[in-house]
Amino acid sequence: MRGTVRRACAAGLVIGVLVTGPTACTGEPEGDGSARETGRARAKACAKGTFTWSHVTTRDRLTGVSEPERLGAGGGALQNPMRRVYTPSPSVRAGGPAPSAAEVLFSLGKKTGEIDSDARTLAEAGGDTWAFTDVRLPAPELDDDRVTPGAAGDFVQYAGVREVAADFRYACPDGRTVSGHARTWTVDFGGLIDCGERPDSPPAREAAQRSCEQAVPSSPSGA
Repeated sequence: MRGTVRRACAAGLVIGVLVTGPTACTGEPEGDGSARETGRARAKACAKGTFTWSHVTTRDRLTGVSEPERLGAGGGALQNPMRRVYTPSPSVRAGGPAPSAAEVLFSLGKKTGEIDSDARTLAEAGGDTWAFTDVRLPAPELDDDRVTPGAAGDFVQYAGVREVAADFRYACPDGRTVSGHARTWTVDFGGLIDCGERPDSPPAREAAQRSCEQAVPSSPSGA
């Protein structure tokens, strides 16, 4: 059987089968948690500056994988738990006084389409907050649901997140600028691979390389 993937809701985001769509959540904004963004640094950050984004990347990262489990004819429920191989952690780094991490991530969210808002800044968003702007967003738990393949084979379960990262430049009205880098994750997902089949995504290939007895070759396109 081909590797299968399921998508899950994560951190206040509404997840589609293949595409994600964040929704606004009401509540008080969380603190940004950035070591560089002390109260003193924020006080020096200029207001009404402009963000410019570059090197925007989106990639799926493997976060957990199980050991292979052999099932006979008719399949059955898998029992092996997943072990964590990567912990996603939102972060904002700046080379000088910059807006709060939440404001930086709000701008990145608008740039990438993860946030749909007419507000110029998070502070002007009328009290709405988004999981995308929370630099303290915890890594998703590894799913304890047991998948039940309906066929024989050597199966591996895996989990991952979609991670977004980019460089930014914040220009003040008086000509001062500060540069930095931001990273966060948008959704978590899980999948199942049969070690006897060719994996069809980067996380699935990495899971196969980590857990299957023999590494499964990549497709010629490298997709």
